[in-house]
Amino acid sequence: MYKTVILIFGLIVWMLASQAINAEEASDVYALDLEELLDVKVTSVSKKAQSLSDAPAAIFVISNEDIKRSGVTTIPDALRMAPGIDVARIDSNKWAVSSRGFNGRFANKLLVLIDGRNIYTPAFSGVYWEMQDVMMEDIDRIEVIRGPGAALWGANAVNGVINIITKHSADTQGGLVTGGGGTEELGFGSARYGTQLGEDTTGRVYMKGFKRDELISQDQSRSNDDWDKVQGGFRVDSLVTNADAFTVQGDAYHSNFNQKLNYPAFDTPNGIAFVNDKAQAHGANVVGRLQHTFSSTSSYTLQLFYDRYYREDIYIHEVRNTYDIDFQHRFALNGWNDIIWGGGYRYSESETRFDRTPAISFDPQNRGDQYFSAFLQDEISLVDNTLWLTLGSKFEHNDYTGFEYQPTARLMWTPHPSHKAWAAVSRAVRIPSRIDSDMTLRGSIIPAGQSPFPPFPVEATVNGSKSFDSEELLAYEVGYRFTFAKLFSLDVSAFFNEYESLRSFSPG
Repeated sequence: MYKTVILIFGLIVWMLASQAINAEEASDVYALDLEELLDVKVTSVSKKAQSLSDAPAAIFVISNEDIKRSGVTTIPDALRMAPGIDVARIDSNKWAVSSRGFNGRFANKLLVLIDGRNIYTPAFSGVYWEMQDVMMEDIDRIEVIRGPGAALWGANAVNGVINIITKHSADTQGGLVTGGGGTEELGFGSARYGTQLGEDTTGRVYMKGFKRDELISQDQSRSNDDWDKVQGGFRVDSLVTNADAFTVQGDAYHSNFNQKLNYPAFDTPNGIAFVNDKAQAHGANVVGRLQHTFSSTSSYTLQLFYDRYYREDIYIHEVRNTYDIDFQHRFALNGWNDIIWGGGYRYSESETRFDRTPAISFDPQNRGDQYFSAFLQDEISLVDNTLWLTLGSKFEHNDYTGFEYQPTARLMWTPHPSHKAWAAVSRAVRIPSRIDSDMTLRGSIIPAGQSPFPPFPVEATVNGSKSFDSEELLAYEVGYRFTFAKLFSLDVSAFFNEYESLRSFSPG
């Protein structure tokens, strides 16, 4: 009892201190005028730091202050603040997130990164959102690009790019504890501690967890989709020399989630079996990044990461290991060319097992895929401080379709500091995934005697194709930004997307 009282007292003191700090931070934010807020630096459009207002793309930034004031506890819910992003909650532990349409549980035309680590899975070219998490207080900003970003980020950056960027460890020094609970969020909490590890080295560690209740269906029945998760991680940042900065960070998690599923079966009257499934997922990742700065206009970055996850539910048991190396170099040429080039290699191997239901299978059962990439982009200053032309392309080779190219041309015009217009033409592709190429899915069981079928059950299957082509997009975009006063601005964008070779189903 004594320890409980001390703990409650400590939490109250901490909450009061936090309110004072938050009030001070809020006053700092309100002290900024709109022009300063629009001068937020973003890196996702050109892979270099530039003002949001100067970015020739439909980009929106969700700040740490936005997240704090909204009270959201998940990344998908935070993304609801970005215009043009479709976020739908399927059940207590699943979300559908996309940009510019094509939304669904397995949406596959949106590229998502956490601190430069690509988190989409080649299993279906999308994101398991329930498996991706960070400590919300550690998010510095979320940069959201609506429209293709494939010329820099590569395949699957078709309709958008989401880049979740966490804070430098030097900005998270000291201790932090959060917690809460309620009728749906039964309990959640996190703890973080940051410290100085050396003269030019800082680090932090964190731990978070939650337990969320099941939702109630429209017919007032229980959805059996409650879940829990625990996750921990670390980050270390070091200024090795005046020109070299090094970062290493990692996370590990374990989750248990219930789900109510159905699958086709011969031994039921209507050909459908319902099951309350107890599933689990766990995984870990580690990222190392070295940045060397030659000057204010020249630097290179080398990044390596390893990601492993294990996911088990009634349909599939999958273990996936991904190894990735990426290099990029930026330099200025002749005073009016700002060039960025680089290359990368990724190897992703998957081991699958099917022993709980015959509804799905893959051939081959285990597979490893290689991805080679290179990119080149040149930002050309046509008229000083007025007109810029950006030309670039990504070149990739994958084991499904071979060579792919994804060019872009972007024009930025600033006739007046308060008026900025841009236009872009881009090509992007969504390369095939394992389900497109290797999957056999029992789509449905048609009961016996159902006209016009024979007097015995019929199995309808969906089969992948080894000759599956990449889905292609040719996008035309225009945008306009206008800062009317310190308290008002307007950002408008329009687009026309032309798709080819979209995934379709053909009888056979």
